[in-house]
Amino acid sequence: MDLKTIAVKAGVNPDDLLDEYATISRTLSSMGLTEYEAKAYIALVASGTSSASFVADIAQIPRTSAYRTLEGLERKGFAHSRQGRPRKFTPTDPVELGEKHANEVREAYSKIALVKDILSQRGVPQLVYTILGKERVLDKIGEMLDRSENSFIISSPSIAEFRRRMGRRFTDAISRGVKVTVITNPFVKVPENVTVIRRKGLIATDVIADASNALLAAPDLSACGYTDNETLSQHLQEFLRIMSESAD
Repeated sequence: MDLKTIAVKAGVNPDDLLDEYATISRTLSSMGLTEYEAKAYIALVASGTSSASFVADIAQIPRTSAYRTLEGLERKGFAHSRQGRPRKFTPTDPVELGEKHANEVREAYSKIALVKDILSQRGVPQLVYTILGKERVLDKIGEMLDRSENSFIISSPSIAEFRRRMGRRFTDAISRGVKVTVITNPFVKVPENVTVIRRKGLIATDVIADASNALLAAPDLSACGYTDNETLSQHLQEFLRIMSESAD
């Protein structure tokens, strides 16, 4: 049984369901899930407590990857399992997850706003620019990486996309002597020869180059705030340092 079969039995238009399925999968991927994990979580929600083989059939992922995928969901808090033959997995309630991630996003933005307020009270000009559109946001991050001379820090749950699109640029930066630090979720593959820090629950993407320019992007990279204010960039870098240390 797959999602299309479920849609037909439920009297739902299969094409509409598959379009929504694709949209939700992309959103979950922006929250740090792999493509297979996103599909498996949706399948778990649709089917309830299920075995790995059943989830694989519904999600249309390889059965050979099903257990590893579901165990990844369990590590990231999207599912839990109970022993048995076969082992069964249950999805974490979507509303509970939504509230948790919404709270984390609000907390992150509140801390950034606090930094802005502190600087404003000190009379530091707020030179923050808004960039709209995923391609333009990615281009700006690539530009920051290309222009970096000493250090480049990126904190994101979407490192796989950056590695795929900017792999050569990471290599070039490292060859120039730039210290590249990547903060990302556990078990996510990162570019070679970078300093990596693992932290659970990342939502947004933060980038700081040479402690002099910084970028904070929405979870889906559809928009970002960019600043070349050195003082603000250094505050954001210190904020990331504190968050990274708290994850140890």
